[in-house]
Amino acid sequence: MNRLATYFFRGLLFVVPIALTIYIIIVCISWLDNLIPLKIPGLGLLTILAFISIIGYLASTLLAGPLFGLLEDVLVRLPLVSIIYSSLKDLISAFVGDKKKFSQPVLVTLDPSYTIQKPGFITQEDLTNLGLQGQVAVYLPHSYNFSGNLFIVPAEYVTPLDAPGAEIMKFIVSGGVSGLDNIPYNPAIKKKNV
Repeated sequence: MNRLATYFFRGLLFVVPIALTIYIIIVCISWLDNLIPLKIPGLGLLTILAFISIIGYLASTLLAGPLFGLLEDVLVRLPLVSIIYSSLKDLISAFVGDKKKFSQPVLVTLDPSYTIQKPGFITQEDLTNLGLQGQVAVYLPHSYNFSGNLFIVPAEYVTPLDAPGAEIMKFIVSGGVSGLDNIPYNPAIKKKNV
């Protein structure tokens, strides 16, 4: 009976992540397909990808670029729309833009005895314009969630991690379960602060 339970849990560990991944992909593609009135599987996804690529191309041309800049200026000047638009634009550009913000993973010391630390990402290294000399902005994502908190901490409480930002994000979001497999151990790395 114990062997049967072991096989069941191994099978569960193999089947559930694959099944949920396939299910989520199917639901997302189905939702995108419903945006187009034609019932051709995958057409919605292809249309969205083509539309976004065309907009990206047009925004980078000399002719349409100023029009997109004008539209952006209008959105930035509207009171409530400005907050939503600029926050979303900054969030998306933090992942895919020229100024990626989640590329500097760190450990933040949470107590004076250095026994509790939390992984996160430096998003701003210089806060002197806020009157916070020697402070940095660190984003601490939550595990199993796409949310997090922003903390302002003394720079000496921050230890850089020698690892790719994507792997550290995977490590945090998974609650520490995954993300470290692709990071080689380097015993020569000493604990150092920013």
